[in-house]
Amino acid sequence: MKVSEAIASRISCRAFLPDPIPEKTVREILDRARRAPSGGNLQPWHCHAVTGPALKALLADVRAQMELTPRGEPGEFRVYPEGLSGPYEARRFKCGEDLYRTIGVARDDKPGRVRQFRRNFELFGAPVALFIYIDRRMGPPQWADIGMFLQNIFLLAREQGLHSCPQEAWAQWHGLIAAHLKPPAEHMLFCGVALGRMDESAPVNSLRTDRAGLDEIARFHGFG
Repeated sequence: MKVSEAIASRISCRAFLPDPIPEKTVREILDRARRAPSGGNLQPWHCHAVTGPALKALLADVRAQMELTPRGEPGEFRVYPEGLSGPYEARRFKCGEDLYRTIGVARDDKPGRVRQFRRNFELFGAPVALFIYIDRRMGPPQWADIGMFLQNIFLLAREQGLHSCPQEAWAQWHGLIAAHLKPPAEHMLFCGVALGRMDESAPVNSLRTDRAGLDEIARFHGFG
């Protein structure tokens, strides 16, 4: 698969088949993803890959805790900037509306929206979870490095015929996840990633989010 084909076919998959993914495949994706660039070659990423009984136990624990604290734990970082406005808020709003439209959940159907959001914490049925950590001492430039590492994972997954879904929502369960994975105290959970084979029949996977046009995001200088 060409890189351009992997980019074009990558989506945030929100319904997976339960088919197990071999450890060899996950190792190959992560081994190649570590070639991502990073400033000063710091390589600030840390990853925990979880499947099988270990994943079932973690998800069961999350389900139980959601009954007690539906909103999860206080976050260690803000996912979206405070006071988001302009084209950014409009894009976020439309993405949500388009998503719920694929599964027939109306804007005023709050229970339906909550049910769909909670599927984040089932990994949308994916058999593998990747939890991505960054050292707390790192700053915004290193968070950009994490993004490049993640993009490598997403594109390499497509090369393997797999799909993925980045999930910053997992950050609201960072303490519970730490109790299972035992990361060093200096590591902060950035996001989870659902990894597996797409359920092609699921309506939610028909969503293709919009992108701003090239002339809206780019300016060209000095070309003939």
